[in-house]
Amino acid sequence: MNGKGEQAMIYLGVDLGGTNIKAAAVMEDGRILSETFLPTMLPRSAEAVTEDIVNAMGQSLEKIGAVWADVAGAGVGCPGTVDDESGMILYSNNLGWAHFAMRAFLKERTGISVRLANDANAAALGESIAGCAQGAHSAVVLTLGTGVGSGVVLNGKMLSGYTGAASELGHMVILADGEMCTCGRRGCLESYASASALIRMTREAMTAYPKSILHELAKREGGISGKTVFLAKELGDAAGTWTVERYIHFLSIGVANVVNIFFPEIVALSGGVANQGDRLLEPLRQEVWPQVFGRVRPERRVRIECCTLGYKAGVIGAALMSRG
Repeated sequence: MNGKGEQAMIYLGVDLGGTNIKAAAVMEDGRILSETFLPTMLPRSAEAVTEDIVNAMGQSLEKIGAVWADVAGAGVGCPGTVDDESGMILYSNNLGWAHFAMRAFLKERTGISVRLANDANAAALGESIAGCAQGAHSAVVLTLGTGVGSGVVLNGKMLSGYTGAASELGHMVILADGEMCTCGRRGCLESYASASALIRMTREAMTAYPKSILHELAKREGGISGKTVFLAKELGDAAGTWTVERYIHFLSIGVANVVNIFFPEIVALSGGVANQGDRLLEPLRQEVWPQVFGRVRPERRVRIECCTLGYKAGVIGAALMSRG
């Protein structure tokens, strides 16, 4: 593949994280042709990291015998507030950057124009194109990790809002004057539905129930994780059961709010907590439906599922932002 003659369209996608730069050459249908991973090695300047983005993209092309001229479109998903219109990373707390003209930098180094998006929005688009929401016109993805990331796709397009700051659903308040959130507000969904929040709740339960099996499980597993209370609940432990039910109750409020605001075809969950699968989904669905506005027939209910692409969602969504 050298830019001559008829060939399939190639797109380049990058998912920029605090730990790794993930780049991929992607087909128009979302199939990944090649991947490249480079360490982000923070703290570093935006210019130094973006130079490695260029390297990762170039390596992904080399692996399939392609060159920059073969690229039909490219995109980068980046944590923080991203303005695709201006080509700027306005602010990224995770990276320690502000007001960086990433598109201009990449254009100078590669000769191609690159679209930019918040990483969670890019991942939501990836799931819509090739993952659990494939074929859906609208989808919301909630990532239950250290925080609660989110992305919204409506009519096949990412919802970015003014200056690219839309879709921060983790910072909707679900409990007035509740737990302090890292954003400075109290009672955010992130403070109750993230993996970090679940670990905090687990510690609280262990303090309240000194004879709970949670203590034994934490010791056996080498610490507390998002699955500790689910394991305890399966073993019939009262503290584990109470904590799981409490966590799912708070998550259900956030998911019901999402449904009432957007009424997408699917709400998809990713992140460590979502790995619990039906142990999380079944009770969550039962709690969400009564909170949804209007009388919706069962066959028209929003689907609540787990994401299927993992880290690949970000690179696929970033790559295909420019698909049109």
